[in-house]
Amino acid sequence: MAHHHEPSILLPLLLITLSLMNGKEVLASRHLLQIPAIPELPKVELPSLLPTFPKPEPTFPKPELPPLPKVELPSLPDIPSLLKPELPTFHKPELPTVPDNPDLEEPELPESPELEVPELPELPSLPTFPTFPKEIPFPFRSLSPPLSTTTP
Repeated sequence: MAHHHEPSILLPLLLITLSLMNGKEVLASRHLLQIPAIPELPKVELPSLLPTFPKPEPTFPKPELPPLPKVELPSLPDIPSLLKPELPTFHKPELPTVPDNPDLEEPELPESPELEVPELPELPSLPTFPTFPKEIPFPFRSLSPPLSTTTP
């Protein structure tokens, strides 16, 4: 909720940016594409303004570190090699044949009795609202009071 004013700042910045843009920059960039080659300028040699100093030699000797003692690691215990397991061979099972199914007769369903639909009772009529005439007579005089032309 702390940043709910940021979009209101962006709108004036966008309007200012779009108002400062015109089509001249686009035309200038297209003109640069039409130039066949950029001429090369000669390189100017400038005299060195700073004097060159010799490289200083290090004054501190390199520190000599004491040799590290060799650490003896315990030997790993002998792990016997594992033998490859022999998988037993399985015989392919023989599947029994599926017996042929004889054509089955369609079952006969008993006839359902016809249902009688009861008649709905008649509903009472709803009250009607009065209707307006299609053309309402419009009075020739205005319904507002006349304006006074005299000043008090």
